[in-house]
Amino acid sequence: MKNIKDELQHIILGDEPPRQGGALKKTQTFLRGYAETSRDTQKQQYVKSKEAEAILAFAKKEKLFYEEDIRESDFISEGAEQKVYRLNEFQVIKTNAGIFYEYWLDYFNSLLLHNYFFPATAYTFLGFKEIGGELHAVVKQEFVVASEPTDLVLVRQFLSYNGFQLKKNNDYLNTELGLIFEDLHDENVLSDKGVLFFIDTIFYVTPAFYR
Repeated sequence: MKNIKDELQHIILGDEPPRQGGALKKTQTFLRGYAETSRDTQKQQYVKSKEAEAILAFAKKEKLFYEEDIRESDFISEGAEQKVYRLNEFQVIKTNAGIFYEYWLDYFNSLLLHNYFFPATAYTFLGFKEIGGELHAVVKQEFVVASEPTDLVLVRQFLSYNGFQLKKNNDYLNTELGLIFEDLHDENVLSDKGVLFFIDTIFYVTPAFYR
């Protein structure tokens, strides 16, 4: 487990060369640097609206706006945090306003953690887009079609085997890694021919992650 934690700490805290890290890691690295320089020295926090202003300037400089039209005719579904649209036969795009996260940095940390644990449904960050006057991240993901209902008991067994223990409802905690893993209901985990596909995940890092 220690090797896994070392890998995860490198993913979240490490700096990759721009050409290797891609847009997702580049944005996470920027937000991590912004957080370190923008915290109030007494409250140790910074305002999310100010973070969004910094993101807009960063996205303009790095050409990280998603310029393509997102057509309502391609709309598939939506949850509390995002909307899903068909991109092509094999992929979807998702727009997320980051409402489940205190800061945008937390959202990008979650994307990186998802990509580590679930490469079959990895997110590709396409850029930012202002929708209805609100900042959204746009990501691309493989389109998974379920062949049977998801058995949440199997989800629990799978996660328990990998060190994530059920805390309440569909929320899990891995104390060794210092990760919270939430909202794993049967719309966020799909089953295809007995294989579980985690398509919508919410990770949070706890103080224990950094130790």
